[in-house]
Amino acid sequence: MNVVFINHSDTQGGAAIVTVRLMHALKREGIDARMLVTDKHDIDVYTRVVGNPLLNRYRWAAERIGVLMRNGFNRDTLFKIDTLSHGVNVARHPWVRQADVVVLAWVNQGTLSFRSIRQLHRAGKPIVWTMHDMWNCTGVCHHAFECQHYRQVCQQCPLLNSKGHDLSTTTQRHKARLYAEMPIHFVAVSHWLAECCRNSSLMSDADLRVIYNAFPIEQFNHQRIHGDGFNSIPDDRQVVIVGARRLDETIKGFDQLIAVTRHIAHERPALAQRLHLLLYGDIANPSLLQQLALPYTYVGAVTGSETINNLYRHADVVLSTSLYENLPGTLIEGQASGCVPVTFGKGGQADIVDHLQSGYIADYLSPASVADGLQWAIDAGIDRQWLHSEVDRKFNAQAIAQQYIDLFHALT
Repeated sequence: MNVVFINHSDTQGGAAIVTVRLMHALKREGIDARMLVTDKHDIDVYTRVVGNPLLNRYRWAAERIGVLMRNGFNRDTLFKIDTLSHGVNVARHPWVRQADVVVLAWVNQGTLSFRSIRQLHRAGKPIVWTMHDMWNCTGVCHHAFECQHYRQVCQQCPLLNSKGHDLSTTTQRHKARLYAEMPIHFVAVSHWLAECCRNSSLMSDADLRVIYNAFPIEQFNHQRIHGDGFNSIPDDRQVVIVGARRLDETIKGFDQLIAVTRHIAHERPALAQRLHLLLYGDIANPSLLQQLALPYTYVGAVTGSETINNLYRHADVVLSTSLYENLPGTLIEGQASGCVPVTFGKGGQADIVDHLQSGYIADYLSPASVADGLQWAIDAGIDRQWLHSEVDRKFNAQAIAQQYIDLFHALT
């Protein structure tokens, strides 16, 4: 069976990472799986650029300009909005022509358009759409936060600062027409996302199932490492690791992390004496690090499973203060490396963390509750091997790949 994935990038962003992992998991099960992107960085021979690179950049820019013209030229929300207005005709690519099934992943920012998805349908290709955030069930946003308009009619979008019907309304209508015109088999990677979709006006009756992201457990060692180049990490402290592609992206909740450290420093000095933070990821405003009230080591951006695994092995707890997460990869990677996860519960965290067993789900936006979670995590004495095996039980790549294979066979 031939399967082709379509994603914006092969390395940039969580959707890229998990899609490449799934592609290789399927290949190990005998599926001829390949991937087309418009933004290629790696040398993986099973991933290729689709479309002309120059035209791809034009499509990306044209869609961004369209967003700017509708959001009042607000750069802060420029990449929080996507419209599927411009995209490549991927139906003409030889890999797509040979494919038995096409799997769409994160296909925004000039990768696909509503028109190019229709072209796939006219080419007779069954379409599976794996959703990595809320975009498919909203008007234009990837995370609705507290906005409930997607449940009925998107309008007065907070990201557009508009009144009445707006770009979110028209894009929601475009999605409704697309979903009505062709069979699309949606996959949500968490039960939280599936619930969001079922509560939306767009996808309440959609063909939708939950399949977790495939995780390469064999690439992650859970044995704790001390020292080994991180001289700034004291051996007598419990290390709490926090990471993201960009630490100070709004949705990652860095302001919440600052609030947690200040609460611990001021209200729980005994706990503060036991903790050391280990942070990784890009940060647009490095001065934010100085607002942390606990000692920390910042290592910058990291890439590659081995490097990330070694970083987690220097830690005891993996912490996420993200405002919303679909199925946060940092928690899975941390737990696979033997770290106890502590997190808020707005999103798919409950699919990863069994509260007070394999980790701690704190009360939303409560620094005191996060502090309780960190205290519990360092005192619980949870075996690192057991945490590792829990990830294998839930996210085993072979088992996840087989769920997709079953779906593909049902469509062909």
